Amino acid sequence: MSKERTRVAIIGLDSVPPEMIFDKLLDKLPNIKRMYERGMHGDLETCHPPITVPAWMVMMTGKSPGKLGIYGFRHRRGFSYSDGYIVNSTTVKEETVWQILSKQGKSSIVLGVPPGYPPKQIADVDIVSCFITPGQDKQFTNPPELKEEILSTVGGKYIFDVTFRTEDREAIKNELFEMTEKRFDIAEYLAKTKPWEFFIMHEIGFDRLHHAFWKFFDPKHPKYVKGNQYEHLDEEYYKMVDGRIGRLVELFGDDTVTFIVSDHGSKGMIGAFCVNEWLEQQGYITFKTKPTKMTDIDKSEIDWTKTKAWGWGGYYARIFFNVKGREPNGIIERKDLENEKRSLSSKIMAIKDHNGRQMKNAVFEPDKLYGTAIGDKPDLMVYFDDLNWRSAGTVGHDSLYLFENDTGPDDSVHSMTGIFLMYNPKKNMNSKILKGAKVEDMAPTILKMFGTARDDGTMDGRILPEVLSEA
Repeated sequence: MSKERTRVAIIGLDSVPPEMIFDKLLDKLPNIKRMYERGMHGDLETCHPPITVPAWMVMMTGKSPGKLGIYGFRHRRGFSYSDGYIVNSTTVKEETVWQILSKQGKSSIVLGVPPGYPPKQIADVDIVSCFITPGQDKQFTNPPELKEEILSTVGGKYIFDVTFRTEDREAIKNELFEMTEKRFDIAEYLAKTKPWEFFIMHEIGFDRLHHAFWKFFDPKHPKYVKGNQYEHLDEEYYKMVDGRIGRLVELFGDDTVTFIVSDHGSKGMIGAFCVNEWLEQQGYITFKTKPTKMTDIDKSEIDWTKTKAWGWGGYYARIFFNVKGREPNGIIERKDLENEKRSLSSKIMAIKDHNGRQMKNAVFEPDKLYGTAIGDKPDLMVYFDDLNWRSAGTVGHDSLYLFENDTGPDDSVHSMTGIFLMYNPKKNMNSKILKGAKVEDMAPTILKMFGTARDDGTMDGRILPEVLSEA
């Protein structure tokens, strides 16, 4: 391959915060440290909400969750009370970097980028689908015949994701390491055997490590116990990946500019706030029969003729109002909806935690947050206490405050800051610091590196001039 030809590679590490990789562990990660010292680094501000889906698509389309119409993994279907669906690749209607490059005749490799199932059929793009893939019996590659190459490379077993909401931590650990090693095996195979000018891989393992083990290795976590058997598992996993990154970057060669990025950060979870229990206390939900044990809100007997609003759980809360003429049994007049939003938002901002301390809550309206907000959006998006508390959507609890996740073991929550690291083998940037970068800036910047226009001018991200000058 010609040395003058532009090649760009992105190694995507899901949920990695700068505090972990740039501060705590950098000295123990020789390959990343070398790239850090010779390259450019900084924080990468994520989107609202700071969730894997939509964040990677915001990064790779340059467009907001509002323009994508993606507000999380699960969405409410229309104005139903209980019908929902899981986002997949077909939900994404906007063009990604590799689709735009394909039109320019440039080849790409896309490994595991979510939502990537089912894999789209795109010319000159080799795709292996992501962690939402139901299993290896499904068609998970483009072109279809690539599937057999993948399975052959990993000994017949490819792991898309691990079961991480379980108390069997040893099983999670073993599967986590196996999954990630195999992902990098595939990355190396594709990088060596397929033509490419743009390469991107995504590793979900960091997200699973953090959710399953954060309390074991973070002394600030409320449930941390010094001297536990997984106290250094973060270091062990990060070091393993550092070794694989070193091998991969060497394989890329001197004509490739490599980025290491994450979609958002992570931090320890304090607890879960029972949003629907609180809404009932505030008079927004009326039950026909109140559950006495933990029950999904979708499966509860709600009197919709007396209910004004309800919520969903997750790393943030989604609030839906019961509007006349919109929901099947709506009771709020459309002309009163804005007043109802303001009133409920004010009450949310006044919520205190279990110790009586004022929570640092935030409430967003999608239309105002994004400017354009299509698709099945909530009426309000709520972050509890700067995202330190997740939202528990289940009911049947005897308190507003839970100190375990209501949907299975979980030790961490998401934060608004991911990582950015740029490495150009031909330049020494002397640990240059990049400030003000956002996930949506990656797509227009990468396209500019290829000399490709910013699509049709509808991207929300900006081109990062500091990156171009070092590329």
